[in-house]
Amino acid sequence: MTSQPLLFDLDDDGVATLTLNRPDKLNAFDAGIAEALAEAYRRCDEDDAVRAVVLTGAGRAFCAGADMTDAAATFDLSRTGGRKFSAAAMEFPAFRVRKLVIAAVNGHAIGLGLTLAMQCDVRIFAREGKYGVVQVRRGVMPDAYSHWTVLRAVGLARAAELLLTGRTFGGDEVDRLGIASQTLPAEEVLPAAQALARDVAIHAAPVSVAVSKKLLWEAPLLTPDDVERKETALHLHIMPKPDAVEGPVAFVEKRTPQWKLRVSRDFPEWPE
Repeated sequence: MTSQPLLFDLDDDGVATLTLNRPDKLNAFDAGIAEALAEAYRRCDEDDAVRAVVLTGAGRAFCAGADMTDAAATFDLSRTGGRKFSAAAMEFPAFRVRKLVIAAVNGHAIGLGLTLAMQCDVRIFAREGKYGVVQVRRGVMPDAYSHWTVLRAVGLARAAELLLTGRTFGGDEVDRLGIASQTLPAEEVLPAAQALARDVAIHAAPVSVAVSKKLLWEAPLLTPDDVERKETALHLHIMPKPDAVEGPVAFVEKRTPQWKLRVSRDFPEWPE
């Protein structure tokens, strides 16, 4: 296994698998991972060869949270400079990637590990793992946009249970908490995530996914009238394009669609 903090693999179907790669530290999050992950997300957003993204961890954990090798200095402000704590030192979080991003949470995800997963669109959890947003039990507070991502995913009561108690939960509780799309045995998590990503990469139109994702993450801040107006503007952009012909024709002809539009070139000017 390479010593790089993040592994990037792009398969022939357009699925990019990003692997947090500090298995000896349970993939504890440090500046190296932060920089590499932001760069990888930006690449995934900009590269039309990438159709869907899977984020996972090497070894038996997804991410054990902040690196506490020097425990007393874990949250030393002299190390953090003027970074934006809401981004957990990341300038490009998963929800800004204009592709489907799936968290293959293959094992323990604690603190920042879980809040990173909450930035993804879909989350598949290992039943064997332990999960929690534990920052209030470390003398700090939840980060990585979690006051937004968790609230919009599960509502106020469950967000409070996750963020304000700092409790750790087993894999059998993530369904009740509403943070899991699926829970599976650990060895099945990554293959399931990659299979879903591959299905989307092949069968879903890239620009359609991109505009729908952006609007989906934006929608909780909008009124129904706002959503209707933006949906209309986006439909008017997409429907005259070749993919709106290719999709129905490929379906009727029972063949794999050959999408023509590219996110880098054909993403619309966003409606206000």
